[in-house]
Amino acid sequence: MLEGAKQLPTLEGKRVSLRWLEAGDAADLFAIFSDAKVTRYWSSPPMRELAEAERLVDEVHELFAKRELFQWGVELRESGRIVGHVTLASLDSNNGRAELGYSLARAHWGAGLATEACRVALAFAFETLELRRLEADCDPRNAPSLALLERLGFVREGLARERWQVAGEIQDSVMLGLLRREYTPT
Repeated sequence: MLEGAKQLPTLEGKRVSLRWLEAGDAADLFAIFSDAKVTRYWSSPPMRELAEAERLVDEVHELFAKRELFQWGVELRESGRIVGHVTLASLDSNNGRAELGYSLARAHWGAGLATEACRVALAFAFETLELRRLEADCDPRNAPSLALLERLGFVREGLARERWQVAGEIQDSVMLGLLRREYTPT
């Protein structure tokens, strides 16, 4: 997968670009991941310090070098600012699968940007990487995210009870999957 590449390619959407995260993006990432409403159904609590976002960028680079994680910043083309992220995690080329993850700054919710960014990532996953399957897990209380995944074609496959413990709260996960043969490019 992307043999010899030092970083992820930039992927273009109509209003967003998915691009390689740089150290200078840490402040934008911190603004996103320190918002308790954005991370309400996330698998970790909100960030408390900018240093956590700086470490996240370093970790993204390290895991990309191992080809275990592809994480792009979602850049709003009109401003050049990072307003979210899209991730292909747990990449497994032997089995042709990965996990899709995403987040978006609250100021941009409801504008269709997360859907657009995810569609761009799906095209890359299925058409460029030629993955066979994408998976997602979502807190069952997160109705907007479940609706987004279902609009993308993901199918609910089950419930993983008490899958996460975040800040002392036990959380379930709805498990969803999308097969390449079910994927419809837009």
